[in-house]
Amino acid sequence: MKESITSELSNALKKGDKERIHTLRLVLAAIKDKEIASRSSGEDSTMTDDTIISLLKKMVKQRNDSIEMFEKAGRNELVQKENSEIEIISEFLPKQLGEKETVSACEEAINATEAKSLKEIGKVIKYLKENSSAALDISLASKLIKEKLQNL
Repeated sequence: MKESITSELSNALKKGDKERIHTLRLVLAAIKDKEIASRSSGEDSTMTDDTIISLLKKMVKQRNDSIEMFEKAGRNELVQKENSEIEIISEFLPKQLGEKETVSACEEAINATEAKSLKEIGKVIKYLKENSSAALDISLASKLIKEKLQNL
């Protein structure tokens, strides 16, 4: 995956797409930071695709949080910048499951863990993380699980 991001950066440099160049450099810098942190803590510094996907999801979440703050402050130009960065980063993420598939996965997790109350939401989310693909949006899933468990 790192190679495809590097390749895209190379293409963006050839085209002169400044916004894409900037975002892809941020992504590669984040990957390199993660590799260095792994190396310094004695872990294996090779980045798996799952680790990179997790890093990219974190970057998208950070940008969504920034968008909320910028909207409150009335900084629409920064909202647009963050949205375009999310668009570019999302190209490298697996296609997210739709709402129907997410609901189905949540119901399956609730049944499998036999959760009966909101107190058991952690157990259900842990099950989902262990048994679902990277295409599952955990934040949407946790919201759906919370609603379902509140209504039990």
